[in-house]
Amino acid sequence: MAEIEYIESGPAVDAELVIDEDVASPHGEPCDSCGAPVEAGDRFCGACGATSRDAPPKESAEQAVDRFLRCENCSSEIRVDPDQRSYSCPFCESTVVVEFSPDLTTKQRPEFVIGFALNPTEAEGKFRQWLAKGAWYRPKDLRTVAIAEKLRGVYIPFWSFSMLAESDWQADIGEYWYRTETYTTRDSNGKTVTRTRRVRETEWWPCRGRHHRYHSGYLVSGSTGLPQQYADRIMPFQLPALKRYEPFYLAGWLSEEYSVSRDDALGRCQQEFYRREQQHVAAFVPGDTHRRLSLQTSFSAIQSDLCLLPVYLLTYTYRQKNYRFYINGQTGKIAGDKPVSWSRVGRWVLVVVAGLACIAGLIALIGNFLG
Repeated sequence: MAEIEYIESGPAVDAELVIDEDVASPHGEPCDSCGAPVEAGDRFCGACGATSRDAPPKESAEQAVDRFLRCENCSSEIRVDPDQRSYSCPFCESTVVVEFSPDLTTKQRPEFVIGFALNPTEAEGKFRQWLAKGAWYRPKDLRTVAIAEKLRGVYIPFWSFSMLAESDWQADIGEYWYRTETYTTRDSNGKTVTRTRRVRETEWWPCRGRHHRYHSGYLVSGSTGLPQQYADRIMPFQLPALKRYEPFYLAGWLSEEYSVSRDDALGRCQQEFYRREQQHVAAFVPGDTHRRLSLQTSFSAIQSDLCLLPVYLLTYTYRQKNYRFYINGQTGKIAGDKPVSWSRVGRWVLVVVAGLACIAGLIALIGNFLG
């Protein structure tokens, strides 16, 4: 058995996130509400969501976002407006919150931000449309009005990584070849006949090689209130819209401090990039097929960015069970759970079963009549 060595590599590309300062810098007419620049053609302010005209005056962004609250129930840390007196956690609805100074933490400052493209009215409309789907199995006593009032726009922290994956791999590669064989069988008249057929065989060879590729573009939720499985469901965000972080973007909105550390987020991201690396290597392994593919992968040239991304979220409790709902504040993509009325589902099942029984009985009756 010959040993083949195959080495595959792609072009080295610097995947570090770079923002054009000329493009990223604020420009446009100032918003009447918060003073943030509103680009030409935008109906709503990307910082506070106000309409581009006839908006009520508001405090400057530097003054508007300077209170920091920590939820004692789920440990979420939120920035809020200084004039907000009553507060409940948007992630768990707890009212047990304490104020803290950001100077006491060692949290990293956000580097990039994407403004809200969806205003609160549009977000509530999407929520009501989503809740109305499948209304036949939804409990009648679910108070949609009260639930919709809890829908809030929050800037959620996300970790973005880019890194170089270098892999040593080995596998058995298979090469197909074909042979013709003769066999006997019986035809439709019962006579024995001789025929030929083409049979595929596989010859296996050990193979090994090296592969490297830059990986980027996967966002890891920096919030324990937005689990990764929900974050993946409202993806993607349009990352070309990222702009350099400035405090005025947060005016009028809640903003969460990250509760998932960079190291924890890096571990999750590397798991995803390892899965992608396996797919890329499998696609480049030579031969017609392969088996027993194994990789030893190392990551280097790791770059990270902390981004604040717009998300509408709603957490509510129905019959002692928590339900979550999320909207991508940029694209409008939805993910969420809603309660099911099993009694109503059971009644529908009984109706369907009874209908099928009636149909079966009718068919049997017709059969007996014709027989």
